[in-house]
Amino acid sequence: MLTRYPRGAVAAYIALVGLFAVTTVQTVFEVLRSRAAAVSASDILQTLESRNPVRPSVARSDTGVPMGSPFLEGPTVSVAGATLLQRVLSATKRVNGNTLSSQVDLQGPQSKSGFVSATFNLEVTATSLQMLLYDIEAGMPFLFVDQLVIQAPTGTADNGKLRVVLGVSAQRQAAK
Repeated sequence: MLTRYPRGAVAAYIALVGLFAVTTVQTVFEVLRSRAAAVSASDILQTLESRNPVRPSVARSDTGVPMGSPFLEGPTVSVAGATLLQRVLSATKRVNGNTLSSQVDLQGPQSKSGFVSATFNLEVTATSLQMLLYDIEAGMPFLFVDQLVIQAPTGTADNGKLRVVLGVSAQRQAAK
C-alpha cells in the first residue's frame, strides 16, 4: 500500500501526528486548568480558615468532658474550701444572682471521707435557677448539690427573685 499510494501514506502519517499533537495539547491545557482550580480552592480554604480559626477549647468542648480536675485542689482543707466558695460564687455571678451569705463546713460529717461542704443563701430569678444548677453540677471540679430549699418571692419588693438555700459539697484531692 505504501508503494502504490505514497501520498496517501504521507497524508495518513501527517493526520496521525496531527491527531497526537492535538491530543497532547488538550491534555496539557486540561492539566493546567486542574492545577489552577486546585490553587484557587486552596486560596479559598486559606481565607476561610484565617477568618474563623478553630480554638483548641472549642474543639475540645465537643467531646462533652469539661476541662480541669474533678477534685477540689489545694494544699489544705481551708484552701479547698475557698476554691469551693469561689466556684459557686462565680457561678452565681454568671447568672446575675446575689449571694447573701455563705458558710464552709470543714469538719462536717462528710469531712472524714474527704468532702468539703458549704451552704449558700442566694437570690436568683426563676429563669436563672436552672442555669445556676447546671453550671454548678456540669463544670469542674465536680460539685454535688446536697440541699436545695427554694422560697418564692413575697411581694414586689424582691423583684421576683427566689431565695435559695443551696448546700454543695465536693471531694478534696488528697495531699501527695
